[in-house]
Amino acid sequence: MTLVNGHPRGRLIKKFTDLGPYIREEQCQDSRFFFDCLAVCVNAKPAPEKREFWGWWLELESQNNQLTYCYHFGLFDKNGHWTATPSGSQEIDKQVENTLQVFFKRLKELLVALDIELVPSEDLSEETKALVV
Repeated sequence: MTLVNGHPRGRLIKKFTDLGPYIREEQCQDSRFFFDCLAVCVNAKPAPEKREFWGWWLELESQNNQLTYCYHFGLFDKNGHWTATPSGSQEIDKQVENTLQVFFKRLKELLVALDIELVPSEDLSEETKALVV
């Protein structure tokens, strides 16, 4: 399947995989790509598969020769689901935001090299857009 600017979907998946452990290929569909980051462990006492994390998730969608992005911060629960929930801690929020900013910078650099425009979703607030500029 060929997507934005003639890039095959498989090639984009490979390039996104090279960015690190963020892409969740099993959650990508057709022209949508799903990334996430488990940035801060809530409690290290439970078994690894039962731990919860504060982090972020980001979706890219191929539209009109560009990729649109939308991201959220929240809790990755022990059942493996994301919920947009505030952490309640400025320190945790800052750590999570920093991991997103580092990833987003690398994502933008990759897309510039591939001549793909990255634009925010219309659903994002101005404050949210400014966080990753």
